[in-house]
Amino acid sequence: MKIKLKKYKEQLQDWPQKGHYIMAQYNDEEIIVYQSYRKDIGEFAVRNQYFGGDFSLERMTWIKPNFLWMMYRNGWGSKEGQECVLAIHLKMEAIKKYLQNAVYSSYNENLGVSEEVWKNQVKESSVRLQWDPDHDPFGNKLERRAIQVGLRNNFIHSYAKDDIILIEDISGFVKEQYQFVLNDNLESLMIPEEKPLIFEDHNLNKKLKLNETSY
Repeated sequence: MKIKLKKYKEQLQDWPQKGHYIMAQYNDEEIIVYQSYRKDIGEFAVRNQYFGGDFSLERMTWIKPNFLWMMYRNGWGSKEGQECVLAIHLKMEAIKKYLQNAVYSSYNENLGVSEEVWKNQVKESSVRLQWDPDHDPFGNKLERRAIQVGLRNNFIHSYAKDDIILIEDISGFVKEQYQFVLNDNLESLMIPEEKPLIFEDHNLNKKLKLNETSY
C-alpha cells in the first residue's frame, strides 16, 4: 500500500475533538478518499485503474476522505456489497473543483440563501456536500463532523477516470485491523495517518464551515 500508517492512539492525541474538519491523508498533489463496493466492481477498478464495468455512471457516488468514517459506513468491510474497500488517490485539484461546485444536501438558514434558491441549486448541481458525525473505531458518534461528497453527471465521469492517480484495494488491511477493534485492542490499531485539510482559499473554507483556527 502507498498509504502512510500510524497508530490510532498516537493520532488521537493530535486530532481536534469537535468542529468541522476534513480529516484526510494528503499532500499538495493528491488526497486519499475511500469507497466500498462489491468484489467485481472493486477488482475491475484496481485492475484497470479507473471505474468501469458494473460501476454506474448514472447514479450519484459518494467519496469519503476520512478512513474511520468509511469504516463506520461499511462495517470495516463486513457489510454485504461493501466487502472491497478501495483507497483512491485523487488529484488535489479535483477535490477542490468538487467542493467549489458543491451544494449542501440539506437546507438550513445558515446557508445564506432562501430555501427556494437552495432547491434550485440542488437541481442544477452535480455535486453534493454533507457533514455527518464522525465515529470512533467502534462506531460511536463523535462531536467532530466528517465530510462526504456526492458526485453525478459530468463530475462522476471526470472522477471515474480522469481525476484518479491510483486505486488501491485495502480490503486485506481493513480485515486485519478490524480484528484489533473486535478484540478491544486499540493500542495495536493502525490506520492511515490523517490531519485536517485547510485550503488557501478562505472563501472555500468559509463555504465548507471549516475550522481554520488551530485545534
